[in-house]
Amino acid sequence: MAPEPEPGPRAEDLSGARILLTGASAGIGAALAPLLAGRGATLALCGRDPGKLDAVAARCRELGAEVTTHAVDLADPAAAEELARSVERAGGGLDVIVNNAGAPMRRRVPGLTVDELRRTMATNFESPARMTMAVLPGMLARDRGVVVNVSSFGGRAAIPAEAAYCASKFALCGWSESLAMDLWHSGVRVHLVVPGAIATDIWDRPGNDPAHFSGELEPPGTVAGAIVALVDGTDGRFEVYVPDLSSIAEFKTAAIEDFLAGAVAFADAAEAEAGGAGTGGTG
Repeated sequence: MAPEPEPGPRAEDLSGARILLTGASAGIGAALAPLLAGRGATLALCGRDPGKLDAVAARCRELGAEVTTHAVDLADPAAAEELARSVERAGGGLDVIVNNAGAPMRRRVPGLTVDELRRTMATNFESPARMTMAVLPGMLARDRGVVVNVSSFGGRAAIPAEAAYCASKFALCGWSESLAMDLWHSGVRVHLVVPGAIATDIWDRPGNDPAHFSGELEPPGTVAGAIVALVDGTDGRFEVYVPDLSSIAEFKTAAIEDFLAGAVAFADAAEAEAGGAGTGGTG
């Protein structure tokens, strides 16, 4: 295949880089925004909670960054697409888009509603895809830009009771792979981030069943640091696991029957400990 295209912006400098960051009001996004601000980037921050978003923006402004805030719910893909277009127009172009926003959906398929499925797919896949498509023509015209899609380990290895969430994150992974191929000969870089269990509010959002996982959580700043390295070109890899759980994804691919059985056994044990009903032998 052809050599990797030249990065943009350059690795040593984010000064003046125009960056659109979704999911900026909490978690990974709230940790990432000040890191980008400290590197001199001009930020458009998107989130659902105006109050939290303003607090993150204030921290970024204290670091000398120019910041705008946009309270948009990515469950509405049309609004998300319009946001991307308006940010690009207002800034005279966009150098980087970080599609970080995401919503959990912990519900076994027998209890899942169509609305829950549709909302999860819209937030986690359709909106980032449409936002990228909205700003991509400008990046291609300038022959430089960076697209960072934040998926999940649940986008590489499925999780019991999270079919809607995993479907949306698998979709984002597949989209990112094909997008990277389609842009291979351009100056636009595509990166995929695959976080594991991160200490964010995704574990406590209302409208979700309890999570099976109760182990140690990685701090959001670890993922944020990895994203900065992708944005500035220090890390040129397409895909980055944080923490590195790639061996589990590889095991899943090599021994899918064993993976499914193991995941079901883990979920059954977690539910038994919590007094639940178990999976009934489904993954």
